[in-house]
Amino acid sequence: MSKHLERDIELLEQSLLSLSAIVEEMIAKAWKSVVQNDKQLAQEVVNKDACVDDREVRIEEDCLKILALHQPVAIDLRRTATILKVNNDLERIADLAVNVAERGNRLASATFQMPPVINTMAELAIKIVRDCLNAFVAMDVDNANQVCLADDEIDRCHAEAVSALYLLMRQDAELIAPAIHALAVARHLERIGDHATNIAEDVIYMVQGDIARHKHKSKDGNMLKDIDET
Repeated sequence: MSKHLERDIELLEQSLLSLSAIVEEMIAKAWKSVVQNDKQLAQEVVNKDACVDDREVRIEEDCLKILALHQPVAIDLRRTATILKVNNDLERIADLAVNVAERGNRLASATFQMPPVINTMAELAIKIVRDCLNAFVAMDVDNANQVCLADDEIDRCHAEAVSALYLLMRQDAELIAPAIHALAVARHLERIGDHATNIAEDVIYMVQGDIARHKHKSKDGNMLKDIDET
């Protein structure tokens, strides 16, 4: 690999990590705005989205320049392709953080209590986003596999939250409107987990050259080959 290519990829990774720090903060603030019913904090999250969009476009353009100018191969090609895909997932996570903040703005109700399992979802989502990015920095496949396993727990919590919210709506018609917003919050948190899993799978691809998406997982979180279920 040429020194110019190495320098350009390192600069690209630095830009991506800077973006990831912004996105992590957006998720944390979005959830805090829901818990505290803080409209000003929610608006901060909304306002930050334009910055994320701009950075996402710049990183994508830089990735394409590297591909065109340097024509990287092997690990350098996988690093560049992974940055391109992680960049897109981070932008989507930021959008979902905005959605959480906006739904939280509509949740003010003296009689409505958010099911505790949604708080668990939020904590898990924040954690696995951080963990998948740490896996990216360290090129750590084991950590990436653990992120994939943790996403299963978020999915389980999401199912529990949906059941709890439907029960609330059946018990009290006045809670239908806030419960619908809470359902949306839970769904957005679940999708954040999915995008974190995408990033973790991209790390596996970057390090090992194995495309892990759409593959089943073993009980310990390690990726397995596709299984024909028919």
